[in-house]
Amino acid sequence: MVQLPKVNELGFFEIRLESIGGLGANLAGKMLAEAGVVGAGLNGVSFSSYGSEKKGSAVKAHIRFCDMDTHIRDTSPVERPHVVGVFHEALAKTVNVTSGIHEHSTVLVNSAKTPEELKELLKMKAGTIAVIDATSIALKEKNRVNMAMLGALFRLCPFLDTDIMKGVIEKSLGKKYPQAVQSAITTFDRGYNEVKFLHFELAAGDSMPVYVRSDISALGYETQPIGGTITNPGGSFLKNLSISRSGMLPVYENESCINCAQCDTVCPDQCFVWEERLDRKGRSQMFLLGIDYQYCKGCLKCIGACPTSALSSTREKEGYADSHTVKHTFDLVTQV
Repeated sequence: MVQLPKVNELGFFEIRLESIGGLGANLAGKMLAEAGVVGAGLNGVSFSSYGSEKKGSAVKAHIRFCDMDTHIRDTSPVERPHVVGVFHEALAKTVNVTSGIHEHSTVLVNSAKTPEELKELLKMKAGTIAVIDATSIALKEKNRVNMAMLGALFRLCPFLDTDIMKGVIEKSLGKKYPQAVQSAITTFDRGYNEVKFLHFELAAGDSMPVYVRSDISALGYETQPIGGTITNPGGSFLKNLSISRSGMLPVYENESCINCAQCDTVCPDQCFVWEERLDRKGRSQMFLLGIDYQYCKGCLKCIGACPTSALSSTREKEGYADSHTVKHTFDLVTQV
């Protein structure tokens, strides 16, 4: 009988995966639960919660394990996790990915940063931070981020059997994507072997943040806004869509551009910034100035549409988008 390292008051060991649509967190949660049930003889359940059915939107996967004598009758979201897997570090800009963690919880992050840097980014007071550059591994092995994250999660959950997981990978991918099985296993192994972790003790006299249940509204009769006030307008021109990027960016080279607008035609979010001016023959024409990365989700459709070498892809590095963006100038107010 496998012994779980720790459980909550209901007898559950709980894992929460924080991700965006398109990185495979939902599938990773299902495979993780299957490996625990089939390989470790545990009771287990996995389910996901997400908003719109759209690549780039926030996704959470919830996994619970318990021994065979404990029944799982709780399918509410995991809010006090023992392990958190963050598939996209930029989520921390808009989502409290460490919500509900304990002093001894482990937070696994897909990042090239150090644990010390991530501690500051995530504002963690205590706990273990594990780091795996899953995006680089996936690009190198031509596979998915979720396989590298699964490997790292197995390293953090020693009660799970890696050989069983490899069997689950073959079962899940073998029929539809047999050519991807070996690269998926290689990516899984690299995630398992390359994850690094560091524990941070709670400072003397300090305490963990007070846990607030997510089903309790922050707005009440004293705190709600005046009726009719829209505090968070839905228009995307105010939004920062950078958290929707999965690690890649389009790069624009002006010298090779012929201003054909094929990129603008396929772009789903109007990221390309244009300016009207005269060409060399004195005719009015639209010229491409660059990309407003605030709206770019990194789908890279523009690269496939570009008939020249003006657009190429690169691994996103911190600060690149901010330093290379060309801002849109919207005429929001018409002056009379």
